[in-house]
Amino acid sequence: MSGECSLYYVFLGHALFAFALAVLFAEWRDWPVQRALTLGVVTGAFAALPDVDVVYALAAIDGGQFITGGAVDPEVFWSAANEVHRSMTHSLVIAGIAGPAFGLWAVRRAPSRRTWLARTAAVLLLVSLVAVSTVVSGPLGTLVMGAFVIAGAVLAAFAARRTSLSPRTIGFSATAGLFTHPWGDLVTGEPPRLLYPLQLTVFDGRVVLHPDPTINLLSAFALELAVVWIALLAVVRLTDHSLWLFSDRSVVLGAAYGAAAVVLVPPTLEVSYHFVFSILAVGTVCGVLSWYRSLPPVHAVFRSPDFDPRAFRPDLAFVAIALAGTTIALLGYVIVYVALVS
Repeated sequence: MSGECSLYYVFLGHALFAFALAVLFAEWRDWPVQRALTLGVVTGAFAALPDVDVVYALAAIDGGQFITGGAVDPEVFWSAANEVHRSMTHSLVIAGIAGPAFGLWAVRRAPSRRTWLARTAAVLLLVSLVAVSTVVSGPLGTLVMGAFVIAGAVLAAFAARRTSLSPRTIGFSATAGLFTHPWGDLVTGEPPRLLYPLQLTVFDGRVVLHPDPTINLLSAFALELAVVWIALLAVVRLTDHSLWLFSDRSVVLGAAYGAAAVVLVPPTLEVSYHFVFSILAVGTVCGVLSWYRSLPPVHAVFRSPDFDPRAFRPDLAFVAIALAGTTIALLGYVIVYVALVS
């Protein structure tokens, strides 16, 4: 969302939206469950890839402060990050080149002329991206685009080695993931440069969902929550779970979070950590309580000859109840806040 809040959703909103789209596409194509989930995970990983651009901010921080025990000013980090964040790696032009290039790099057949040509083409395309970024953005472009290209190539190679997805599928997955990434940033921060390196502006400012800064944040958070719902419902549908998975009396506890609207400083996109951490904690508590009540008595479990330690591990139901509890908490907060400001 803002400086501190956007980091929370690097692997959440962007990745889960792409994951859901990929899973639903695979289901439409009648893919087996395992293969569909694999496609979703790979696509989600590529969707999170553009946020590797924050690597520059880490380079801008004086690492000696960690060694000497000094405090690192968060504003230094975010100021550095905002210089390049949502620029070159968030471009649809870059995605249209990098996605297919990652697919070509994923070609891992026995040495042959076709394999050599595919990987050579991948190297030429990826190196050209770094070269163009260097010309347009200087050493900064080299660092950021270099990190993006290396991370994407590693991810593509890993997917080729550890999954049954073909290089063509990995290329489509990479392209789809990279294309879906920028849109979630339109309401949570500075708009991405969708046509980098071209000097053309598509959006000149953040998309404001509501003039009230707190309701604007709540609306953005609701969108992020909706993405999680879509991803989880896609998994529920694919694995033939019942929607009753989201039903448990623990979620009622989330309604008590409405009191936070009276106690907490109204959050905004600029300062939202207290709201995000607390509402996610409430949802987690709902999930933990539901999971704990579902466990058999400890003494009965340890005395059973069929004892299975996996019985104590949280499962999909835990995530479903935590999500439902967080959603109820958000509704409670919105109702109380609107009642207070109206």
